[in-house]
Amino acid sequence: MKQLEAAGKTFNEALTAGLAQMGLDLDQVDYEILDEGAKGFLGIGMRPVRIRLTQKDSPAIRAEEFLSQVTRLIGLDVSFETEQEEEALKINMVGENQGILIGHRGETLDALQYLCSLRVNKDRDEYIRVTLDTENYRAKREQTLINLANRMAQKAVRSGRRMAMEPMNPYERRILHSALQGNGQVTTHSEGEEPNRRVVIVPKR
Repeated sequence: MKQLEAAGKTFNEALTAGLAQMGLDLDQVDYEILDEGAKGFLGIGMRPVRIRLTQKDSPAIRAEEFLSQVTRLIGLDVSFETEQEEEALKINMVGENQGILIGHRGETLDALQYLCSLRVNKDRDEYIRVTLDTENYRAKREQTLINLANRMAQKAVRSGRRMAMEPMNPYERRILHSALQGNGQVTTHSEGEEPNRRVVIVPKR
């Protein structure tokens, strides 16, 4: 968390200067008065007001601090677009060479999301769901999976045989199940153990 000492002729001047340097609003910080200052006489013995500002802890702050550390370690300059709701935190990472953060079929992004969730929810009573994205990967991947599910369903119906998909994580399996939920020609279920659990598409007789 950010922490800063600021000074000014008055408390308000010190507070305003500190907030400007931290780039934060008043409701995002706690403050402590270190020295109430003194006006002095004809400028003799004058001391400025000194305060310490500390950024408040929050899920968004925890997430951005964790992600900043990780991305700096791998040499990426990344900024964050963060949207926080009561039980959900959505973070979009913006920068160059974001493919490194996505990895093969989103494996790196999923791993980063999992680790970020652990950091955000550490010592919290209420769980908050964390979703990471970059370059609109999540939406693109979802559409790719929906298209794949529909193609495989058509193939299952034409051949009369069940079609086993490649192993996928729970999030992607849910997308496949949901995509074919309204298809009256097939049913779906999952088989296998993690991390090799996969969706199976079965034509209706």
